[in-house]
Amino acid sequence: MTLPAPKRIAALTLGAAWLIAACSSGSTAAPGADGSAEPSTEPVSGSVSIDGSSTVYPITEAVAEEFQKANPGAQIAVAFSGTGGGFKKFCVGETDLNDASRPIKTDDEAEGKACAANGVDFVELQVAIDGLTVAVNPENTWATCMTGDQLKMIYGPDSPADLEWSDVDPSWPAEPVDRYMPGADSGTFDYFTEAINGKTDAATRNATQSEDDNVLVSGVEGNKYAIGFFGYAYFVENTDRLKALEIDGGSGCVAPTEATINDGSYKPLSRPLFIYPNTGKAKESPALRGFVDYYLANAGTYASEVGYVAAPASIIDASRAAWQAAAGQ
Repeated sequence: MTLPAPKRIAALTLGAAWLIAACSSGSTAAPGADGSAEPSTEPVSGSVSIDGSSTVYPITEAVAEEFQKANPGAQIAVAFSGTGGGFKKFCVGETDLNDASRPIKTDDEAEGKACAANGVDFVELQVAIDGLTVAVNPENTWATCMTGDQLKMIYGPDSPADLEWSDVDPSWPAEPVDRYMPGADSGTFDYFTEAINGKTDAATRNATQSEDDNVLVSGVEGNKYAIGFFGYAYFVENTDRLKALEIDGGSGCVAPTEATINDGSYKPLSRPLFIYPNTGKAKESPALRGFVDYYLANAGTYASEVGYVAAPASIIDASRAAWQAAAGQ
């Protein structure tokens, strides 16, 4: 299995895998216009626990690795169990920060209501932009672009188990469609089902599901007739193993690229990526405050490094202002 930016990201086992990067001495760099690190301060110590989105995981892991180099006494534990799976832990106070590839569901018993009931205060901070990528096997020579209606035929709740490619387009092979998609706890699953199928969680049951995007990548790579979807970074790191489809969102076929994701023309699958820190804990934890400060100062650098699209400076500035207000800085 190949993860985005392999120089920074450790190999994972299936499911949520904990990583505590090796600590070594170092310091942050001087600030830059592109969102590079702010001036170094006194190193902080303490632990920070993070869970949530497998899509956001590569960015957070990269940030954690470098933050620990500048802060040898800090231990940042990063895991992924999907956006929804992570919120279930975050909203009972089990973790300090949740990675999310969709906004929190404020009216959900396991998310917003649970946070309120347990006194977990948080702030939503956008850190990057993703283009949810639909990919097929490189040997698939027939499909190059799909409409939302065609994707719904494949992944919609009424899609039959015996669906063939020729059912989607009569000119395509009369061969079974081998479907892969994220698990139900994934924010990517939530976003896709709402954008394509018209309702969150409404999806076919005739697909292989996993919270580990690398399982999906391997599944698509292994079958000429397979199709799957996941975060853009997982495609970027596996361009030799996958072929990305262009998406026709109503204005013609558009491929996922940094430019089309950033300007919104890759629709409807361009989306923001977030982190949600526990602001109550942040007021008591120098390690959590320092980590989020460092994250926002370097989000653009690490988002680009692992294969996502850096958010515009105006978005990061808004996130920084919201964070400072919420954390009482």
